[in-house]
Amino acid sequence: MVLTPGGAGAQTTDTSCYVTGGGTLEICRGNEAEGVFAAPRACEAASGVQILRTTPGTGPLQAVYQAETPLDAKGKRGSEACAPRRATDPLDGGSVRAGAMPEQLATSMPPAQGRLWEMTRAVAASRETGRTRANRRRGEAVPVAEPASEGIAARHPMTVAGRDWAGDAYSYVFFLAAVPTETGNRHALLQARTLDFTRFDLREHTDEGTAWTPYGAAAPKGRGRARASRDPNPGAVLDETGAPILGNCPGQGFDRTDLVGAISVVDETYHYFYTDVLPSDCGEPPATRRLGLYLRTSRDLTADRVWSAPRTIAQPLPGQSLIRVAKAKEMDRWVVAYRCNRPANTMDGPVSDICVQYTADLAPGSLAGLTWFSEPQAIMRSTAYLGLRSGGDGTGRFGRSQHFWMTDRYGNLATPTTYRTKAGFLTWLDRLAPGQAGTGPSSVFGRPVYWGTWSVRPVAAR
Repeated sequence: MVLTPGGAGAQTTDTSCYVTGGGTLEICRGNEAEGVFAAPRACEAASGVQILRTTPGTGPLQAVYQAETPLDAKGKRGSEACAPRRATDPLDGGSVRAGAMPEQLATSMPPAQGRLWEMTRAVAASRETGRTRANRRRGEAVPVAEPASEGIAARHPMTVAGRDWAGDAYSYVFFLAAVPTETGNRHALLQARTLDFTRFDLREHTDEGTAWTPYGAAAPKGRGRARASRDPNPGAVLDETGAPILGNCPGQGFDRTDLVGAISVVDETYHYFYTDVLPSDCGEPPATRRLGLYLRTSRDLTADRVWSAPRTIAQPLPGQSLIRVAKAKEMDRWVVAYRCNRPANTMDGPVSDICVQYTADLAPGSLAGLTWFSEPQAIMRSTAYLGLRSGGDGTGRFGRSQHFWMTDRYGNLATPTTYRTKAGFLTWLDRLAPGQAGTGPSSVFGRPVYWGTWSVRPVAAR
């Protein structure tokens, strides 16, 4: 099969390299730095680690990521021994954790604490009737009056600075909640803001419009004890039509990537690239649903209606795709990192990797011209893989997943000063999948997170 130049199968004279960027750039595998970023205990998890440079130049840095739901009210892990933990409830949303580190320690996870975490289970349990609980056990739809405001979960955080060019000093974290709707659980996009990555305000919807409420704020008088922390009730972020931003289809499980993506600022416009199930596939079994890559834009993250209507960028893509898009470091191009498999299997099965490609320019439509996978796409094979060495194996139960990368405060690619000549700095989870029968160790708890770099150069440079 012959693939077009600049796509995943573009040809180069060096088999350890592949061409990208419309045929003008190449990425060569091997000889890149890698290491262990975090080694969680058996009751802990870390994934989707975005390292954020919060100021121009060098440091300080913030690591923002998804972790386990805290077992105590303050969101602290504690130093006591912990029993192995498994993810069993699809409403277990985990938590957003954050921690600061100096620039020179960018290759190791900083001390972090839970900043936002899931309360959906507690809220939902207090409201469920016996019939509702029976329906949930059978996997049937659970009707609710307010599908976009059922507590708070905290999955897949995406962090970006506000309009500091217009005097906004906040940084914003968009994250996902699994909310029950009339047809089943759907992802909803929620929003928080912070000045210091320690204290966060949640966007809520009131009769008067948008309100920012401190997370863990005291309950108003007349609602229990005066000093009690009330349950947060954030509403889903709205688009320009006034509709809440929800995933296209209901679903179950922990590997869903509906609304998962990244936010990048170009020309004072926020670009939110994400995947979601194609609406035409909502009636298909979850294992066979296909995805599309979508784009929403915004000029002001504080507006009542934040994001534009979605624009389809590329389709169809395999249902297990996880895609991050950002402006490339020091280039007017998009760079995309996505989950993929290497072209050849081992004796035990496919070898998972992370693929990286560049576009020829900053036109969002240029992403549609990439050849993401070889046919058949469902196998997710591509020659545009980085050749990562840390983590993963060929058994089909280990994989490199839930990747993110280091960015500047605008969500555009950056690297630690130690690796200033590199094109990017990735983090990824060495995921352990459940067995074929759904048994065996958890997919995320106790699994290491690795970091790695890649380099890109003009084709003429070789």
